[in-house]
Amino acid sequence: MALSGKFQLQSQENFEPFMKAIGLPDELIQKGKDIKSISEIVQNGDHFTVTVTTGSKVMVNSFTVGQESELETLTGEKIKSVVNLVGGNKLVVSLKGIESVTEFSGDTITNTMTLGNIVYKRISKRM
Repeated sequence: MALSGKFQLQSQENFEPFMKAIGLPDELIQKGKDIKSISEIVQNGDHFTVTVTTGSKVMVNSFTVGQESELETLTGEKIKSVVNLVGGNKLVVSLKGIESVTEFSGDTITNTMTLGNIVYKRISKRM
């Protein structure tokens, strides 16, 4: 399955509780909660570049499936981790206790991030 494309956030659940739990300041949470971020994914074999633009903030992560890479977290911290491709349509990674699963289904991406008992879910559609 080709996972490349540009996707715009359509809906999200538990944004504020999740962002508070990871330590994002209230000011940034309030600024970011209504912004429809755009995710651009470029896949070249097992190598991915994911660019997420939220207002003026741009986060770029490049990685090769199954190999340790330095990834930027939502708080801007850089952490080494391994992204795995599961079932040909799910990217799975663990970053500082956060389990992130990004599932591709047709023109929809569902990203679920779990920290303890807080589940933050984002649904984006292909542009």
